[in-house]
Amino acid sequence: MYKKLLSPVKTGSIQLNNRVVMAPLTRSRAGAGDVPRELNVQYYKQRATAGLIVTEASQVSRQGQGYAWTPGIYTDAQEAGWAKVVDAVHAEGGHIALQLWHVGRISHPLLQENGAQPVAPSAIVPENSRSFVILPDGTPSNVAPEMPRALENSEIPGIVAQYRQAAQRAKRAGFDLVEVHAANGYLLQQFMATNSNQRTDNYGGSLENRARLTLEVVDAAIAEIGADRVGIRLSPHFNAHGIADAEPEAMALYLLKALSERGIAYVHIAEPDWVGGPVLSDEFRQQMRAAFNGTLICCGNYSAEEGNALIEQGLADAVAFGRPFIANPDLVARFAQGAELNTPDRDTFYGGNEKGYTDYPFLK
Repeated sequence: MYKKLLSPVKTGSIQLNNRVVMAPLTRSRAGAGDVPRELNVQYYKQRATAGLIVTEASQVSRQGQGYAWTPGIYTDAQEAGWAKVVDAVHAEGGHIALQLWHVGRISHPLLQENGAQPVAPSAIVPENSRSFVILPDGTPSNVAPEMPRALENSEIPGIVAQYRQAAQRAKRAGFDLVEVHAANGYLLQQFMATNSNQRTDNYGGSLENRARLTLEVVDAAIAEIGADRVGIRLSPHFNAHGIADAEPEAMALYLLKALSERGIAYVHIAEPDWVGGPVLSDEFRQQMRAAFNGTLICCGNYSAEEGNALIEQGLADAVAFGRPFIANPDLVARFAQGAELNTPDRDTFYGGNEKGYTDYPFLK
């Protein structure tokens, strides 16, 4: 059953046991100082039979945080916490990538150092967005992001340096790969999208200029850990967090060709239909496949059967699953046996402790 989906595949220099990827899933359960804790170690260890785990997005700096209780990768304590996660996954024979994250304008002064404004390519408030903050009285709350500050051209090398240092820390922590988060309306996609980037310098205007920061970040990660251990997540046609890009497919294909030339391990496509975006056309899928010669991972509410078919058609090399992995730590075994899946409890997706996190039942 699902022979292609359950077969091994090489991604960069890493041999994966199967093509079932655990998608990055924000769960808002980091400990004090945004440090991964023992509960997180247990959660990832339970899911180590995935061909590849992509961790929840992890901010590369305090400036890059948009939600309370998400883990970081910019302090020694955070690095040490992640190292325990990596060791636990490796002990079970699994592989794991750290997703590197800067939210840009999807933030709030309550999350920023000294109450600073969030940063963005341009001073535009994102529509229909929320940040998750702790109010001054200690109450958790979803709040609208406030007006961001446009980054000065002179500040952009510092943003790239945040990613570079995060990649260094990921390497020291023992991660097999890093995934640059350039999707879902966060900072890198804010630079790429036509409506959120109104700059007139060399990071705005033309498609090539809007792609510049993303490629500089990828190059910084490559310099630290090697192209064969770098992946990236893209979300063409994403239409939440105030993103309305006039050139999503042209941008994706430009990046895929540039990333193929760099020889990175994989590109992870987050399909937009889960946020009300369009279903990707077969023509565009074929164009993406032709543009990139590394491992192509697709993520989009697929069943095992649909994912297996996508691989059989040559349109993907692996398929990422999100919510099924929340409720089914042994998802790979359930696919292999054709077993029924547990249903995820939406009320426990974000925040809390064991309930809805590490207490889902395994197959008997």
